Amino acid sequence: MRVRLLVLAATLAAALAAPAASHALVLGIGDQKPDMFSDPRFHGLGVRHARLAVSWDALNSDWERAELDQWLNAARASGVTPLVGFWHARGDRRRVLPTPERLKWEFRQFRARYPWVTTFATWNEANHCGEPTCHRPQLVAAYYRALRKECPTCTILAAEVLDMPNMRSWLRAFTRHLGYRPRLWGLHNYIDANRFRTAGTRTMLRTVPGHVWLTETGGIVERRNKRKVGFEESPAHAAKATRWVFDRLVPLSRRITRVYLYHWNALPPPENWDSALVDYRGRARPALRVVRRVMAAAAARREARVRRAARARTAHRPPA
Repeated sequence: MRVRLLVLAATLAAALAAPAASHALVLGIGDQKPDMFSDPRFHGLGVRHARLAVSWDALNSDWERAELDQWLNAARASGVTPLVGFWHARGDRRRVLPTPERLKWEFRQFRARYPWVTTFATWNEANHCGEPTCHRPQLVAAYYRALRKECPTCTILAAEVLDMPNMRSWLRAFTRHLGYRPRLWGLHNYIDANRFRTAGTRTMLRTVPGHVWLTETGGIVERRNKRKVGFEESPAHAAKATRWVFDRLVPLSRRITRVYLYHWNALPPPENWDSALVDYRGRARPALRVVRRVMAAAAARREARVRRAARARTAHRPPA
């Protein structure tokens, strides 16, 4: 009896220590700066996807166009596939929203300048009331329809939303105005990750069909903004929250097929948001070790699948 209990305990411990997400998962990094593309630690991870939030009218500004050229060209040279999410204009035009026709025209110009970019999100954090789209899900639905019409072969997320209390009602209004339920969505589940809960992600999965990409998530190191959601903030907390993403949030559903952690490296104070894997002095944080372990476990699973497939082919090969 004692032996059986010891075996059972060892089996349970091994299961808890193993990565919980067994399905194929794509990992990306989001950052507004191109620094990571020249960092050997980024390339050492084997990450081949990255995310960038872009002003809807960015091509009308020389300096924004220069920033875009630098980031997207660096991603392309590194063999990294970009996910571009559109959002508010910068500066004093932050509250100005385009018509669907104007956004479609801007999107056409963007595609002409960067034809290798084919993965997009209609609007970044569309249900956040810091965005002018907070109370206008019908407009974001029209944006999504316009982008899909302009590029039917592109991969386009219907919207990216935050795991806030208004998320479910916003998503339901979006789909009601659209007239059908898209099959690809983006979720920023910072609250779930940093409060070590699953409620927001579960709500998203219950509310929408299809695949859900966690297009921004990760552990918070420090915020200097007017924060309304309270939780611990430190490099150690950020590492625990990052582990929670992969151990508890990703395994909630096989429909969660992609994760973009935000972000790579921090800017020095007084920058108001820091969830970076590398501090502003260039030192790796504990969360980066978590990501390395996740990537190593994923690589080991891929190698195991390849070996199993090779053995299966050998077993079914007819004798000479």
